[in-house]
Amino acid sequence: MRLDRRTLLTGLAATPLAGCGTMPRVAVPSIPFMRTPPIGQKDWGTLADGQTVTMFTLTNDRGSQARIMTWGGILQSLMVPDRAGRMAEVVLGLDTLADYVERSRNFGSTVGRYAGRIANGRFQLDGREVQLDVGTGPHSTHGGPVGFAKRNWLGRADLTEEGPGVVLSLVSADGDQGFPGRLTISVTYRLTHDDRLTIDYLALTDRATVLNPTNHSYFNLSGDPERLILDHELQIEADAFAAYAPDKIVTGELAPVAGTPFDFREANPIGRNLFEANEQLRIGGGYDHSFAVRGQGLRKAGRLSDGFSGRVLEVWTTEPALHVYTANPVEMIGRGGVAYHPHCGVALETQHYQNSPNRPQFPSTALRPGETFRSRTEYRFTAS
Repeated sequence: MRLDRRTLLTGLAATPLAGCGTMPRVAVPSIPFMRTPPIGQKDWGTLADGQTVTMFTLTNDRGSQARIMTWGGILQSLMVPDRAGRMAEVVLGLDTLADYVERSRNFGSTVGRYAGRIANGRFQLDGREVQLDVGTGPHSTHGGPVGFAKRNWLGRADLTEEGPGVVLSLVSADGDQGFPGRLTISVTYRLTHDDRLTIDYLALTDRATVLNPTNHSYFNLSGDPERLILDHELQIEADAFAAYAPDKIVTGELAPVAGTPFDFREANPIGRNLFEANEQLRIGGGYDHSFAVRGQGLRKAGRLSDGFSGRVLEVWTTEPALHVYTANPVEMIGRGGVAYHPHCGVALETQHYQNSPNRPQFPSTALRPGETFRSRTEYRFTAS
């Protein structure tokens, strides 16, 4: 018979010893329950220039967990429960820092200064033309060749009553990737005790510029990235979407979703209309479009659910648009050696419209000295 420590001590306490009578009982100190610290912090690798990359692990009272690293401001992992309380990974990712540096598809990245495309990398701002670095492509994409997703941010732990968090900060110099103004920006991730992952952006500039940051996580609520998201049901609080010209630059038109594959006003499986012969789907290679979210302020933009696991994700934002990207061309080996295939995840990016600096009919993305940029996104998780 195998005895544990408590059984052994109890038995010894009651055993008579020769010549000594009964051994006095010994007070056994209680062993406190060991819970995971709300914020963990460790080095996660070194960049080629010698900079250390730090990984922060946030754990809330329910045991849900988020891992955020300073390189790229990346949400590297997010574990939340299914309907049976089982924890599993719900964002796509990679195993090592080298993987993220060398072959990431913006998994979990903080994208900026400008998410999406700016046509030909040019726009007018306060009477002067700005030319951005477009790298090898015709347009500026996701902030340029060395945007925020390829920088090592400063990070510090930030524990509040709401839950554990981390504050990432970065200074982007005047002229960085062609953008004017010295921009100081912070991004605060927090995993609240009611299973919300909140992301707060705050930025200041010393010269007029444009700014449109977002988070580029790919979600798969099943907990198994080998299960495609085609059966995930998506609902979006939008009556219109930003239509593309053939070169995948938005035309400036907010086209009605009614009668099109873009009608997610009621929940529909993502795969129901994804493969229709539709010009906009052809241009995007699938869903890769911004939806015009109804209302102002912090409000619900959409809802994603997975019948297999019971997990539900609501997206709330202060931003005017929700960009939906169904990982159309993704074909690579991901975290844990799992093969990622097209439609293995869906990005739900809260942001302004692409090419807004060249489309005055869209809400402005200009930020000027004396102004403060603030934006909030919440990914709210439940299970049913």
